Amino acid sequence: DSLSRLFSRCGRVQSVDICEKPGPGEKKEKVTSKFFSRSTVKGFQVAYVVFRKPAGVQAAKALSKEGPLLISTESHPVKTGVSKWIASYEASVVDPKELKAEVDAYMQDYDKKMAEEEAKAAEEDGVPDEEGWVKVTRRGRKPGLPRTEAANLRVLEREKQKRARKELLNFYAWQHRETKREHIAQLRKKFEEDKQRIALMRAQRKFRPY
Repeated sequence: DSLSRLFSRCGRVQSVDICEKPGPGEKKEKVTSKFFSRSTVKGFQVAYVVFRKPAGVQAAKALSKEGPLLISTESHPVKTGVSKWIASYEASVVDPKELKAEVDAYMQDYDKKMAEEEAKAAEEDGVPDEEGWVKVTRRGRKPGLPRTEAANLRVLEREKQKRARKELLNFYAWQHRETKREHIAQLRKKFEEDKQRIALMRAQRKFRPY
């Protein structure tokens, strides 16, 4: 705003692009949203001032002979320090009414665009082109409709059941391993008992005092 006001004496300013580094000077797509996709340049080195008429560029070049240009003046002061932080914080607070109005306008444009695409697809459905090819659109037996809340719930339920089955299979595998481990432990215990019993029987055969 300060640069636009400063160079407005040379001619009508079309736009001012502030960049961190010098670039090719190509105009980026202007962000129309006030709340989304906002990028703030915290420390800029280059500013491109675009005039509506070429005469503004020549007038701006002539300003260098007048001496330094003051951006911040008494009539139009530039906020710095604490006042700038306060203004930045106040600007960051979202107004619910403005946000709702922007979202509603975006959704209206989106619905209008989707309706136009569906109408165009309906017109082209089944109509051959110049070479006799028929364009196949998504309007068929199973059109690509957006998911509703009920569809999302069904998908989540299927994912939950899949995870439950996987956990159950893992539990069965763990239970099978535990059963095999217990069976091996019982076999080892029985083997040790049989060894002791055989050793006792041999001792009784070798030593008979009566």
